[in-house]
Amino acid sequence: MTTARDIMTGGVECVDAGETLVQAAKKMRDLGVGALPICGEDQRLKGMLTDRDIVVNCLAEDGDPNTMTAGDLAQGKPVTIGADDSIEETLHTMTEHAVRRLPVIDGHDLVGIVSQADIAKNLPEDRVGELVEAISGAPSNDG
Repeated sequence: MTTARDIMTGGVECVDAGETLVQAAKKMRDLGVGALPICGEDQRLKGMLTDRDIVVNCLAEDGDPNTMTAGDLAQGKPVTIGADDSIEETLHTMTEHAVRRLPVIDGHDLVGIVSQADIAKNLPEDRVGELVEAISGAPSNDG
């Protein structure tokens, strides 16, 4: 059985909940990513921050990205997947919650991220279409 751990991207960097959105944007730029997990001082996952979140929830609302923090945009409990959950469960969770990226948790530790592309590379073609259709047809929850 293929698991989330088998297909995830490991070595994920977090943005600290106290970092400003400018700092987060620079980290995204430097890492070449459009989303980062938000972690608290305890290194536990607090949410996900996307480049779209910064634009829509800060800049478009006349917020100040020099003072607004990543933690200010962390809302609710983040959708995650267990490291040993199957690729089918991962697909189901992404589809159900209309997210393109899922943080992968082992116990309480963030160990990676599974993206829509990771799923696409590891599923039969007919199932990839199902994922893309389900996620594209729903309002985006993570940019």
